[in-house]
Parts: sequence; C-alpha cells; structure tokens
Amino acid sequence: MNIALIGLGAVNRGFLEILRDKGESLKAQYGFAPRIVAIATRTRGCLVAPDGMDPAWLLAAQDLRSEGAARGCETGWDALRIARSAPADVVVEATPTDLTSAQPALDHCRAAIAGGKHLVLANKGPIALAYDELRRAAAQAGVLLRFEATVMAGTPSLRLGMQALAGCAIRSARGILNGTTNYMLTQMENGVSYDAVLAEAQRLGYAEADPTADVDGWDAAGKAIILAAVLFNVRLTLDQMQVTGIRALTLQDIESARAAGERWKLIAEVTPEGGKVAPVRIALSHPLAGVAGTTNAVTFNTDLMGDITLIGAGAGRLQTGFGILSDLLDIHHSRMPI
Repeated sequence: MNIALIGLGAVNRGFLEILRDKGESLKAQYGFAPRIVAIATRTRGCLVAPDGMDPAWLLAAQDLRSEGAARGCETGWDALRIARSAPADVVVEATPTDLTSAQPALDHCRAAIAGGKHLVLANKGPIALAYDELRRAAAQAGVLLRFEATVMAGTPSLRLGMQALAGCAIRSARGILNGTTNYMLTQMENGVSYDAVLAEAQRLGYAEADPTADVDGWDAAGKAIILAAVLFNVRLTLDQMQVTGIRALTLQDIESARAAGERWKLIAEVTPEGGKVAPVRIALSHPLAGVAGTTNAVTFNTDLMGDITLIGAGAGRLQTGFGILSDLLDIHHSRMPI
C-alpha cells in the first residue's frame, strides 16, 4: 500500500513510529506492507519518492527538504498536489483541526478523492463539517473514507457503533470525549483548584496555551457532531449544539457531588434529536464515573444489548497513530480478494 502523509505533527509521527517498530510483524501477520511515498508539511517542505521513504529516516531527519533532495526525493510539490497526484493509494490527513472552516484539510480531502485515492483522517474538521459531502464524493469515486482516529484516538468507538453494533438500534451515545477536562476534574477531586489544575495540564501538554477548545467543551462537541452524523444521520453544526464547559465548576461543586455519592464529568451526548455537551453529576455506580485522568469513554444505549460502554485512550501520539493504522488495515483487508 502506497501512502501519502499530509502533516508531520504528533499524530503522523506516532504512526511512523508504529511502522518503524512493527513493520515486519504487520507484514508477517496481515500481509500489510505500507510504503510512504509522499509527505507534505507546513514548514518543513514536501517530498515525493515513488520507491518509498524509510519511516525511521523521516522521524530522524533534521532538515527534511535538503536531506530528502540529497536522497533523490522530488521536491517542489505542495500539499494539494500531493493529495491529488502523488503515486499513492491512500492519503492520510492529520493536520491541525479547525472546527470553523475545516481548512486547509477539507481541500486536501477533496483533492485526494478527486485523485482516486482512499482517505484516512485523524483531523476532526472535515468530518464534523462536511461528512455528507465527503461520503458522497468517496462513494462516487469508488474510494473508501475512514476516520476512526477522529473520536477517542485509536479506541474503536466509531467501529463499535457503526459495525460491531450493526443490527441494534442505537438510541444514544453518551460519554467522556475530552481527556484534558477529565484529567482536570479528576485532579479537582483531590482538592486542586481549577486555575492550578489548568496550569498543571498545560505544563504536562494535556492543554494548549489557549485551552478554550477543551475547557469550554468545543473539542468534545466536534466529536459529538461526528457521532451524530455516523450513528443517526443527523447533521449538526457547532451553533446548533448546547455546549457548556467546566470553567464555572468550583471545589465546592466537586465536594457537593462527592457528598451525594456523585461525580462531575464533562459529558457529550447525541441522540437522533440532537446533541449537547455539559458538566453533569453522575452516580458513582455508573461506568462513566470511574473513568479517571485523560481516559475517554462512551456508552451506547441500544435496544438489543442495553448499555455498552467502551473505555480507552482518547488521545496520545501512539494511540492516535494506531487509529490511523487500524483504518489502513481495514482498507487493506477490503482490497484483498475473497
């Protein structure tokens, strides 16, 4: 499988680490032999190499452009040209998420599909804002669209809801979809103030310098929009969502919940009628109450199986890189003769 990477941030670096460390076992166990034939970065240049580039070299390169040229890679391409015209079977889009315009990732996705390439995303923006468009375009072009890594990193929340629970009517999906706020609420239960725990989350790299997307609920809302689209065929926008973050929660609120046998969690919920994100007090007996730190979880309420709760990593370099790998393996298996 020839692969073009758009972006070389933490997610695609995590994916490259997996290929570096597990390449031989992936080939032996699954007959999966990925080859990175193109890479596009915002500040370090773009390279095309039809014979492939070694993942270990891509991870170690200090000057991607000049070192690539010295190795005989083609330079002078840009991300859109790579998405459309690179000699790749699959484009992996993992540039930073923009939930207002989905750009430039959305244009990369359109170019990849127009170029007849399968598409794998870790970028939430295009799926949250243009899922219908991309799904129809991919079907018309005869290519596959996969995006497991957009919700709960590599924990297979979308595959569970879309595939494993096929035949059930899913009534709702409700869960903890943002690891930063879950970490903060966990620490506040230990008596740490909101301001202090936010500073610690930023120091640890869980929260950005501008934490708005996390603490005000917008990151969780973007993931909820994706769940609503794929589970219920409901098209939501951010301004249609009821979104409240955790800024207003105090240690007194935390203690009041504890006294009542409850715990605060930032819960994203979607149903066929719509979606919302808000801090909620939930009973300690509920599976979501025991989810601590940066871990994520989602509960699917179904007609045949009742509640099914999935708990796992919701972020992380290798964990999200695995989400990409799982989608690529799905595409690989779908292309194999029966």
